[in-house]
Amino acid sequence: MPRTTVEAAAKPPVSAPAPDTGGRRLPRTLHPVAWWVWALALATAVSRTNNPLLLFLVLAVLGYVITMRRTEAPWARGFKYYLYLALTVVAIRVVFRAVFATGVTPRDHFLFSLPRIPTPDWYAGIQLGGPVSLEALLSAATDGLRLACMLCCIGAANTLANPKRALRILPGALYELGVAVTVSLSVAPQLVQSVQRVHRAKRLRAGRSKGLRALRGIVVPVLEDALERSLRLAAAMDSRGYGRAGTATRGSRRLTGALMLLGMCGLCAGAYGLLDATAPKLLGLPAMGAGAVLCFAGLRLGGRRITRTSYRPDPWRSAEWAVAGCGVLSAVLLFTNVGFNAAELNPSIYPLSWPTLPLVPAAAILLAGAAGFLAPPPTAPARPTAPAQRTEEPK
Repeated sequence: MPRTTVEAAAKPPVSAPAPDTGGRRLPRTLHPVAWWVWALALATAVSRTNNPLLLFLVLAVLGYVITMRRTEAPWARGFKYYLYLALTVVAIRVVFRAVFATGVTPRDHFLFSLPRIPTPDWYAGIQLGGPVSLEALLSAATDGLRLACMLCCIGAANTLANPKRALRILPGALYELGVAVTVSLSVAPQLVQSVQRVHRAKRLRAGRSKGLRALRGIVVPVLEDALERSLRLAAAMDSRGYGRAGTATRGSRRLTGALMLLGMCGLCAGAYGLLDATAPKLLGLPAMGAGAVLCFAGLRLGGRRITRTSYRPDPWRSAEWAVAGCGVLSAVLLFTNVGFNAAELNPSIYPLSWPTLPLVPAAAILLAGAAGFLAPPPTAPARPTAPAQRTEEPK
């Protein structure tokens, strides 16, 4: 009879050699705060301009960074839905501008005219229907595009940053609020994952995959999945003691709430004093400083009653500084107006002409795109090893 042997068992165990990276950086997950700082800074830079060329450049930078540094997590697959939301925002803005005919001048290029709807006297000042011009539609489209770019920046942060890891760095007093925000941010990716899973199951069963009937067949399983997930989350949070006050006394909780409330009032008063030139000087930086001190005291006092442990804390290294710095530097360059004319950021449509691309703002936006290669590559999923093959010895 032929003797069957396992080739792998015949060899002595050898320790796995160290992986050869060829001088490249080892894959790891970037700190979530670095991605949020980068995205919020880029959104701040977007709020400065209304130039469609710069806005499209921002969308290209977001797409490049997400393509290079997103992971295989469920929340990393939902950026295309933020793009759909951005297109919806632009379309709604254009439709509203066409229906509520405003900003049309005799110098405009008229396209068509909508039926005029009479409005009552108490609705004076608002006109429904009327002539629609090319300039009005372009103005509405650029305004909607700026808001769409800001939404895509937030979507990029949700795609690249792990919300569960971001929860661990919050102060103890904001832990419960952070849990609520984390759960709310993870709802959309989980719903997207549920829709994809149900749609894939319907296709495997040769069911209808398009049309209104398919939508009705997808909504019910997705809602059922969301309800089951909510019940499991509530049970898990209750078993871990979420929401319990612990050893905190009623007086300490009241003092924490009073400090936070007074601190927020001080911050609001300080912001108003800085924005209003006619406000008293005490409502400016002094009020904002006092509010910040009160908020810090409330966070410190509230954090003492919550004890948390941290397993493998996220490091903040040079890659985090580089990613956050290129986003902040991009926003600073657009707000300083150095090396370019501020009018180039908001080109006028009168007369109607093609907008110019300013070099310094374009370079600042491309600088934010440097995060695509400054950040370390994401952690690749582990691949299962192939089982040992059996070989037969010749007779």
